[in-house]
Amino acid sequence: MLPKQADRSAVLAALARRGGVSRDNVVAVSRETGVPEATVYGAGSFYGLLDPEPAVRVCVGLSCELAGAGALRRSLEAAGHRVVEAGCLARCDGAPAAMMEDRTIRCGGGAPAPGRVLPDDPTLPINLGGVDAVDGDPLAAARALGREGLFDALQASGLRGRGGAGFPAATKWRSVASQDDPVRYIVINADEGEPGTFKDREILLRRPHRVLQGIGIAAWAVGAEQAWIYLRGEMMDAWAALEAAINEAGPELGGVEVRLVAGHGAYICGEETALLESIEGKRGMPRLKPPFPTQSGLFGRPTLMHNVETIATVPFIAQRGGASFARPGLTEPGTRLYCISGAVVSPGVYELPCGVTLNRLIEVAGGAIGAPEAFVPGGAATGFLPMTYADVPLDHASLRPLGASPGSMGVVVLPGGTDLSVAARVQLAFFEDESCGQCAPCRLGTQALRQAMDRFLTTGDAASLAHVDAVAWEMEEGSICGLGTAAPAPLRSVLRYWPEALGGR
Repeated sequence: MLPKQADRSAVLAALARRGGVSRDNVVAVSRETGVPEATVYGAGSFYGLLDPEPAVRVCVGLSCELAGAGALRRSLEAAGHRVVEAGCLARCDGAPAAMMEDRTIRCGGGAPAPGRVLPDDPTLPINLGGVDAVDGDPLAAARALGREGLFDALQASGLRGRGGAGFPAATKWRSVASQDDPVRYIVINADEGEPGTFKDREILLRRPHRVLQGIGIAAWAVGAEQAWIYLRGEMMDAWAALEAAINEAGPELGGVEVRLVAGHGAYICGEETALLESIEGKRGMPRLKPPFPTQSGLFGRPTLMHNVETIATVPFIAQRGGASFARPGLTEPGTRLYCISGAVVSPGVYELPCGVTLNRLIEVAGGAIGAPEAFVPGGAATGFLPMTYADVPLDHASLRPLGASPGSMGVVVLPGGTDLSVAARVQLAFFEDESCGQCAPCRLGTQALRQAMDRFLTTGDAASLAHVDAVAWEMEEGSICGLGTAAPAPLRSVLRYWPEALGGR
């Protein structure tokens, strides 16, 4: 048990402020917070961005690998930089990307260009091309509906979580609002780390007030007085945009206190309970559920958790109603922000009706480059699909029979001639590196799958992959969180659709 006056939640920020995990810093932070040195070290050593030695982080996500991450790394090393790998920097549309020692981002050797989005269209719920401004009207509209009226509007909208799990938003809100505990919190997951996904980045840069309006409405509706936005540490430009918006905000927040918390380079903190652990100053390891965060979340209190895209749709629903939000959807209610990168003319984030096809998305993105080989339908955890499925709606019901899902909507188009076995190995290495190591099925399974793929790539012997299905089953059945259950997807999809790439197995 920690000393009575210890402030564990201050540990990670204090380490970051001092430059990372070193012996002197651990001692100093222990004295500052009252947390024992071993606990400070144990928490801080979990996070890559708390490495005290300056380094350039080169993205090795699939989009960046396809665009020449290896060459970028070699050039940076030749220039005298210490270089380490980053699983994804949410700059897939500017690949290859690197984060320099001062946390600035470089794309292809230069400053990143503004992201591509659709032009201003007020009929779109988020409308990335619109003008962002302080506006208290969405909260006023929500209050006019009343809490039950707002919950009914959310129900009618069909809004589901846009982070990948797809849980109904109205169910979450009602659950938090119904808890006996009078202290309730809002937590926004802005730790965008899924390779191929960069939509939250664009929302935070372009429409931060839209996010704050959503938080203000949610806080009023569920009875919360404090909100946390957990923002990945590589997004310094988004941090600045959010900080400025918070300082400008007035009636739109309705009095709720909003705190920004920096992530420190751990993909697993995108999992909701690992994120809560991180805010509390601990290693980012997922909790066993139940209880769910709506019952016992941050600091053991009922907590409403959403990702950035989900909360940014709430103002539109409050002002125009659930039916107006749902109406544009083709196969599911509403619109989604589709990230697309890889072999397309204009990689970007495009707000389109739910259920559009890959072919339609490619058309909006200016067309394909050459004859694509395959595509990732929704992020690293969703596997690969052949281009023969480019006319299948990108939704849960349509992709599930194909062994895929829309995930976080991080679409990557693989150029013609891509070796799918190598592409699968990129994704497998990502999951192995980002596993928190808490549960054996994930810790050992991610390693076993990557090693099996390495043996195959070295020998060409399909027998190297003989135990893939057994390992995948163990991971899917026994892992604590979604990382372990999803990690086999890239390899299993290649085995299913491109057996010739894996020795005909």
